[in-house]
Amino acid sequence: MIAQPIITVNNLVKKYGDFTAVNGISFTVYEGEIFGLLGPNGAGKTTTLEIIETLRNKTSGEVMVDGFSIDADANSIKQRIGVQLQAAGYYPNLNLYELLVLFSGLYGVKVNPMDMLEKVALTDKAKAKYKDLSGGQKQRFSIATTLLNNPRIIFLDEPTTGLDPQARRNLWDLIRQIRDSGTTIVITTHYMDEAEELCNRVAFVDGGRIIGLDTPDHFIDQLVASGFERKKQVKQANLEDVFINLTGKEWREG
Repeated sequence: MIAQPIITVNNLVKKYGDFTAVNGISFTVYEGEIFGLLGPNGAGKTTTLEIIETLRNKTSGEVMVDGFSIDADANSIKQRIGVQLQAAGYYPNLNLYELLVLFSGLYGVKVNPMDMLEKVALTDKAKAKYKDLSGGQKQRFSIATTLLNNPRIIFLDEPTTGLDPQARRNLWDLIRQIRDSGTTIVITTHYMDEAEELCNRVAFVDGGRIIGLDTPDHFIDQLVASGFERKKQVKQANLEDVFINLTGKEWREG
C-alpha cells in the first residue's frame, strides 16, 4: 500500500521586512512516517513548522495539511494536529491530572486523564505537580498533551534536549509507539543520531532553503560513496550504548 501525502508544502516563503526566513521551501510528509526537519539555529525550521501549525502567517506559497489549506481551513487543521508546548505553557502548581483536565477542556474533548498518563508511563505521577517532575517526565507529559485530541499529526520540537541517555532512549521508544499507532510525526532535533534512529526521511534546512531531502541511510551511503572517511574508526557500538548497558534502560525518576 502506497503512503498518501498528509502534509504538502509548496514554494513556502516567509519574509520579515528585508529578511527572508523561509525562501521557497517545498516538501511532502507521508502518512504514518516520522519526518525530521534538521538544520542549524536560524535556518528557518521553526518558522516553517509554525506556519504549518497555523501559528504564523506565511508571505506566499501553499501549505496543505490532511487535505485542508492553511489559508481557508486553519480551524480544521488545528483539530487534526498536536503541537508540543514548551515548558512555559504549563501551570507549575497544578498536578498532571488537573493539567490534563484543563487542556482537554481547552481542546473541547473528553478524555480520561489516567489513560493519557498511561500512554506515557506517568500514571504514578498523576498527583505530582508539573514543577516537581524530572526533565524526562516533563517531556513525556508534554507529548501526552499533544495526543489529547487524537491528532492525525503531531509536531515535536527538540523533544530530548537535556535528557540523560535512559530518558532519551525511552522517549525514542515512546515516539515509535505513537507512530506505530498510526500518527504521523514531524520532529526537529539537533541530535543527528536521534534523527538517524527515528526518522523515515529527513530534510536539511539552511538559509531558509532545503538543501537535501532523503532517507538517513541514503544520505549516509551517498557520503561514503563520495570517498568520505571518519577520522575515528566506526565501531559496532558507541559510548551511549555502553552507558545504557551498564546502568540499565528502566525509567529513572530523579
